[in-house]
Amino acid sequence: MLTAGVDEVGRGPLAGPVIAAAVILDPGNPIAGIGDSKKLSAARRQLLAEMIRDRAVAWALGRADVEEIDRLNILQASLLAMARAVAALPVAAQHVVVDGNRCPDVRCSVEAVVGGDATVAAIGAASILAKVARDREMVTLESAYPGYGFAQHKGYPTRAHIEALSRLGVSEIHRRSFAPVKRLL
Repeated sequence: MLTAGVDEVGRGPLAGPVIAAAVILDPGNPIAGIGDSKKLSAARRQLLAEMIRDRAVAWALGRADVEEIDRLNILQASLLAMARAVAALPVAAQHVVVDGNRCPDVRCSVEAVVGGDATVAAIGAASILAKVARDREMVTLESAYPGYGFAQHKGYPTRAHIEALSRLGVSEIHRRSFAPVKRLL
């Protein structure tokens, strides 16, 4: 059975999209070291991401942009990004395992696994691909929105980010429905 692991990155930031990945690993070609992307160094994540993209049966990304996050709420936008990642797989999954306790609406059986990014290799692989993709996008957005520090904090609500928000105001890529941003509007 072709099982896709799915995870998302970017629920907590004040800016930028939420990005999900879906990965169908090749059981005959395992990749050592896959786990929760948050516990890996950036260099290790990058190396593993290249290996996952090269060796997986299939992988795809899905996203929900800032407008969708503000309109739907972050949970629904995350589920939408996950469903989009599964739908974009070049090989259809027969079953989906998702990190967390909520399942996206997909066209096959689906189950949620709390802590799955640390215990299910396919979910860990999805976690890595989503984190690498979102981090890369936030670094790129730093040049379009200088001064906010996106390359460093990736949109998360750090002290430096809150100070930049207060100083520079709310940008187009800030989530207006999130309290620290809403207070400045």
